[in-house]
Amino acid sequence: MTARPPSRPTTPDPAPAPGATDDSAAGRSGHPATPRPPAGESAVAARGTFAGPTAGASPIRPFTPREVAAPGRAAAPAGPARATQSGAGSHGVRSAAPLSDEDRGRLLDGTHHDPHGLLGAHPVRSGLLIRVLRPSAKGVTVLAKGLRADLPCEGDGLFAGVLPLRTVPDYELLVDYGDNAWTVQDPYRFLPALGELDLHLLGEGRHEQLWQALGARIMDHQGVTGTRFTVWAPNAQGVRVVGDFNYWDGTGHPMRSLGSSGVWELFVPGIGEGELYKFEITRPDGSRTLRADPMARRTECPPANASVVDASHHSWTDADWMSRRGERPVHEAPLSVYEMHLASWRPGLTYRQLAVQLPAYVKDLGFTHVEFMPVPEHPFGGSWGYQVTGFYAPTARMGTPDDFKFLIDALHRAGIGVLMDWVPAHFPRDDWALAEFDGRPLYEPQDPARAAHPDWGTLEFDYGRTEVRNFLVANAVYWCEEFHIDGLRVDAVASMLYLDYSREDGGWTPNIHGGRENLDAVAFLQEMNATVYRRCPGVVTIAEESTAWDGVTRATHHIGPGGFGGLGFGLKWNMGWMHDSLGYVSKEPVHRKYHHGEMTFSMIYAYSENYVLPISHDEVVHGKRALVSKMPGDWWQQRANHRAYLGFMWAHPGKQLLFMGQEFAQGAEWAESHGPDWWLLDPSYEAEPDHRGVRDLVRELNRRYAATPALWERDTDPAGFSWIDGDASEDNVFSFLRFAADGSPLISVTNFSPVVRHAYRLGVPDTVPAWREVLNTDDPRYGGSGISNPDPLKAEPTPWNGRPASVSPVLPPLATLWLRPS
Repeated sequence: MTARPPSRPTTPDPAPAPGATDDSAAGRSGHPATPRPPAGESAVAARGTFAGPTAGASPIRPFTPREVAAPGRAAAPAGPARATQSGAGSHGVRSAAPLSDEDRGRLLDGTHHDPHGLLGAHPVRSGLLIRVLRPSAKGVTVLAKGLRADLPCEGDGLFAGVLPLRTVPDYELLVDYGDNAWTVQDPYRFLPALGELDLHLLGEGRHEQLWQALGARIMDHQGVTGTRFTVWAPNAQGVRVVGDFNYWDGTGHPMRSLGSSGVWELFVPGIGEGELYKFEITRPDGSRTLRADPMARRTECPPANASVVDASHHSWTDADWMSRRGERPVHEAPLSVYEMHLASWRPGLTYRQLAVQLPAYVKDLGFTHVEFMPVPEHPFGGSWGYQVTGFYAPTARMGTPDDFKFLIDALHRAGIGVLMDWVPAHFPRDDWALAEFDGRPLYEPQDPARAAHPDWGTLEFDYGRTEVRNFLVANAVYWCEEFHIDGLRVDAVASMLYLDYSREDGGWTPNIHGGRENLDAVAFLQEMNATVYRRCPGVVTIAEESTAWDGVTRATHHIGPGGFGGLGFGLKWNMGWMHDSLGYVSKEPVHRKYHHGEMTFSMIYAYSENYVLPISHDEVVHGKRALVSKMPGDWWQQRANHRAYLGFMWAHPGKQLLFMGQEFAQGAEWAESHGPDWWLLDPSYEAEPDHRGVRDLVRELNRRYAATPALWERDTDPAGFSWIDGDASEDNVFSFLRFAADGSPLISVTNFSPVVRHAYRLGVPDTVPAWREVLNTDDPRYGGSGISNPDPLKAEPTPWNGRPASVSPVLPPLATLWLRPS
């Protein structure tokens, strides 16, 4: 995809810069040839201090303010600035020694590594040499306090002269374009705006706030406000910054190389918020490419893809939430997650409009957290955000970065945590983004076979490269620190961990030990988790990992039986439970007894990791059907199965996650083009009570869950769970006990058969004299048949299921009951 030309200009293109290729010219289409005042340029003369000419120097013509127009207007029509002839000028300006052909050619072609060595102000034996590169200019005049000096023209937009000065004044440039003239700061009079510590940390790959060093950053530098542009492009012959402010012609804005760091830098005075920009990179083969900034914190709205200079003005109001979120370890706290795709939850709403509706909806349903599918910028909406091009920029589809912060702030004020899907496993091949960024593989491995992701047509990251690993680790920190994200769900971890992932024999190279593990990816994930947990108290990282990798949620310094330290995640999606349990409930009840073990197997490994039970977006798309539509039977039975399954899920050890639309039993698969079928909840719809009943159940599940420590306090402790009867396959019944840290119990019993089971005896502890029903998914309020246990169930001294006492509740058809001590 190519950059969309900005909408303001309507006149024809300027001529291409010398040596420009079609690639570089493409980003300038639609920009006018007649210069407008570049961003930050004004018609006001310099007001800086200046000591005046040195003793013995030829006089320099002073200027008075009346010679320049008022602020915001073109200069008064005093005629173009005059270039002096060879030799001493009438105003004390002498012609400069010409540039060598090599320096001149490289400067104009954008391949000079040190344009600041040629441009700007430099003391020379006979005075002060000032050289300026201003394409399309008719003349350039140096302005300072008490000084106005015309620079001789050297051709090709170069102007240079030697002033009889010993020191560099705070000068500006009056650039005359024939019809108008503008005062500008000279970008090449400034020292590097990136410090030595930043460069050291970049070289070490330990810059944990990388976004403070790279990208476009508005700042005051040497007393002048502007934007510092920095980009890592170690293979580039040269880099120029282009944008609206220079009509997408980078000739006048070449960047300097900061030594062996591979970083290119340029401070451009006067550039501020909202300016569009890209980097024009000259590749090793001499061709050019226009690239969006990998570190851009804001982008154009797709399909446009330019980067946008941005500064945050949001004032956070969630201090109370931030101070409390780490008080209880996440694996010992309630965690009930509403997963959603922001752009399609209520299609057309902005971040700020979502901030009005979403917190109220989620809070009403009792979820503790929302989880956003990927928010970073992505060009193809059909990827749902999983093919990221702007890793540091929230998608512009719904507003600005500050607007996104406003939404998170509103959720926090409502007491709702925010998780976000994060995708460090791969990136798309768009030729304006990361792929072969500077003309050679940079973010991806050098070996094309190793770089290509076999499933998605994308490229994998080179986790063994210091700078790439730093880019990703800092990105994880960035979302947590800058946007107050409370957790990162890391996508496709399995594809990162295994060298042979989705690859045939012979299609991959073993690691140095001869194994299939991607040791670089392991080290990256360990570093990312350790860094996030150290810097961001209360944040949780969650792995979507679908294999039996040992120690996904084990601490990084604890070595497992396979010789690896833990990956350091806080939680892991239990993909096995998801697939097994969905397979079970999709069977007709008459066949379920043959698949009973699919529901009990999860308890064999339930405490091997800290688990989340996910009914995610992946399970309700691409022909898999919505959750209620997976269920067998007629419409009543489908809803009853749906409710019983949710009741079983909320009681099972592990945290809970439910994708949007499933909370009200949407029957159609989700599609990002239109989102949930909210019309099902319209009171005018005949079947609205059926869907509202399921949503009411989800609200009650969350309410009971949050108020019952037995359901979450010992999620990772085997002492928090005990089967009552896990072998009742002939009955399609599952019954178990959950225990809080203080021993308080809860009974969950699920009848996955469509028949009522009267006086169904269950063994219980003899320490509880009576039990009462606190949740029944067959309640008429939820659309059930109304079979219940309204009176307390007294424990009888009849041993059962290996316990000294028992109770005999009635089990409704296709329903889950929760019983607590009466």
